[in-house]
Amino acid sequence: MQYRQLGRTGLRVSTFTLGTMGFGGTGWATPVGKIDVDGAREEIEIAKDAGVNMIDTADVYSEGLAEEILGQALGNTREDWLIATKVRMPMGDGPNDAGLSRHHIIRGAEASLRRLGTDYIDLFQVHEWDGHTPLEETLTALDDLVRSGKVRYVGCSNYGAWQMMKALGISDQRHIERYASNQLYYSLQNRDIETEIVPAAVDQGVGILVWSPLAGGLLSGKYRRGVDAPAGSRHLTEWSEPPVHDEDRLYDTIELAVKIGESHGVSAARVSLAYIAQKPAVTSIIVGARTPEQLRDNLAAADLVLTADEVKALDDVSSTPLSYPFWHQRNTSTDRLSEADLTQINHYL
Repeated sequence: MQYRQLGRTGLRVSTFTLGTMGFGGTGWATPVGKIDVDGAREEIEIAKDAGVNMIDTADVYSEGLAEEILGQALGNTREDWLIATKVRMPMGDGPNDAGLSRHHIIRGAEASLRRLGTDYIDLFQVHEWDGHTPLEETLTALDDLVRSGKVRYVGCSNYGAWQMMKALGISDQRHIERYASNQLYYSLQNRDIETEIVPAAVDQGVGILVWSPLAGGLLSGKYRRGVDAPAGSRHLTEWSEPPVHDEDRLYDTIELAVKIGESHGVSAARVSLAYIAQKPAVTSIIVGARTPEQLRDNLAAADLVLTADEVKALDDVSSTPLSYPFWHQRNTSTDRLSEADLTQINHYL
């Protein structure tokens, strides 16, 4: 297991992070898993044996139950782990039970601390953009939590490039805590973040934490062209995250991942995870699993290094056309491109 710096901070996090959306598994999270305290303890032990040092959760996962299960499962081992959680989503029916107001952020942090059974959160992330609350209010509330000792680092999740840059600008101008990371969807199924967010993250020293690196299981190898998915599968049915806009490209990508996996004697899932782990600005990849066997296989991707030719082949099969203005910059400005520019354009040169 490798350990990477989280953005510009001195904190080192494992290349893989244990995800907990399946802890509890109630409500909308039911299809992800129904892991109880004993199951959580088993997954935590598997992750520890693999060298994982961070666990990611959120208040909204099973309406707080995931945090409660995590806290109970960790028990007196809490100090051995970095805990990342999130705030923003609705936690009640009241007009102030969602969003990134000072009211909801501080209330959410206090509630998460109680559920987790701890007195500090290592990485407190805003779960989504809030276009109604001034960023100054959000960022100063987060800064207050850091100064109080209840939170150690802050991050965002699902922020677009301009949203992240605006927040960083305010933090730098006011000399308050800045986002160390942006937690984002990123996989071979959809590489949208390479257009704007990855270059901005490289330029600004923001770490990328990846959620759903297997596209919710689509890249596990069990979904194949012309083959019925296993019973209980949730994708290409009513589950819409992530959305699939091009099934042919998806199946072509899966077939190549399977082929590369066979050459290494590993699963397509491991190939898909190793691919993302080798991408610029990626700090850690969040993996959650319904079963211990799935978790062990996913975490074993930490030991898989793809060749440059294999990465290029996966780049080619999963790529989409270069958007404007970047195709124009590729055509006219390759003599003066920065490291951040090249993360996005290099593949198209």
